[in-house]
Amino acid sequence: MFPRLPFDVGDPLPARAAWSRLAEPGDVVAGALVAALGPGEALDWVVRAVERPGGAAAELARVESGRRVARALGGEDAGSPAVALMAGVRRWASRLGDLVPARDLETVDRLGGTLLVPGDPRWPEAMDDLGPAAPFALWVRGQADLARASRRAVALVGSRASTSYGERVARDLASGLVTRGFTVVSGGAHGIDAEAHRATLAGGGRTLVLLASGVDRLYPEANRRVMEAATADGALVAEVPPGSTPFRQRFLARNRLIAALGSATVVVEAALRSGALSTANHADRLLRPLGAVPGPVTSMASAGCHELMRSGAAVCVTDAAEAAELAGDLTADAAPDRAGDRGPRDGLDPVARKVLDALPVRRAASLESVARVAGLGVEETTAKLGRLLLAGLAEREGANWRCTRR
Repeated sequence: MFPRLPFDVGDPLPARAAWSRLAEPGDVVAGALVAALGPGEALDWVVRAVERPGGAAAELARVESGRRVARALGGEDAGSPAVALMAGVRRWASRLGDLVPARDLETVDRLGGTLLVPGDPRWPEAMDDLGPAAPFALWVRGQADLARASRRAVALVGSRASTSYGERVARDLASGLVTRGFTVVSGGAHGIDAEAHRATLAGGGRTLVLLASGVDRLYPEANRRVMEAATADGALVAEVPPGSTPFRQRFLARNRLIAALGSATVVVEAALRSGALSTANHADRLLRPLGAVPGPVTSMASAGCHELMRSGAAVCVTDAAEAAELAGDLTADAAPDRAGDRGPRDGLDPVARKVLDALPVRRAASLESVARVAGLGVEETTAKLGRLLLAGLAEREGANWRCTRR
């Protein structure tokens, strides 16, 4: 018989802390079970399922909460909800004996951090859009009010193997977003992520660093300084408890949190197999606005961005105003209309343009000659020449006309 858990499962704080250690990030089977039963009852059920696998599954199937789990897991590849649940139990069983949430809570408290759970007013409701894949809890170091920080937020992501072009664009975007009052969200990695965080901090802005490790194990170590600086007005955020180490699947799972926290996601630079495209795909599934920065067509470092735009998944983003337009208010944050440099023809009607085209540049021509070249009558040509003269586009030499020399 498996011993009962050494903590009060009725308290949602330690119960959710326990689930963050028990199940891997993005485990939709665990998410569906917790959503249907609540974190404490779900833990109790897992213990019973380890002791009596067949009996626990049959018991759950008889109650409405079990039917809610079944509906949430209807699309699982495991074949049936019961099969998916029991496969989950086998995954979780080896970790049941290691659940000491009080120790994890003491660790984060010692670091000056906290644990956020759904129902806390500081909890970012945007996470709930992830459904069964939503995190059970969020371990936070820094400013814990993620609800406020994520209200106006843009996720800036990109390649670790970034180019100087991508890094410059990331800095420009982050700086411009800061001046517009946006929080910058990214993953703390080398390359584009780190540049976005640094530029945000340099501009006095707020940045959220989403980790694939515990908040006490900052990775990569080379970015420790910028991550720690982020806690002043932003935060380090993880869904795995203190002491947890990062590995590939946790990085990929972490990307869904970046996409969920951002009101929009902008991919600054990404190759065709870049991990940043994982974040873009999550943003697309969450129906979050998605932007991509174009790069040189010969640059493989931007091939992923170009593919996002070519497929129609992302819109082209070239500056902070366009990034803010994706994430912000439709009117207050709309990007200004773009206009090229004004030329001599701007503001001229079609007939005046014909007269201007007909004017010689070197030797002045008679009124009749200008009218003939323009294909217009003399009176109409005379009227338009007067307008061109006032505009400084034509000049007169006696009875003849020519284009103003510039």
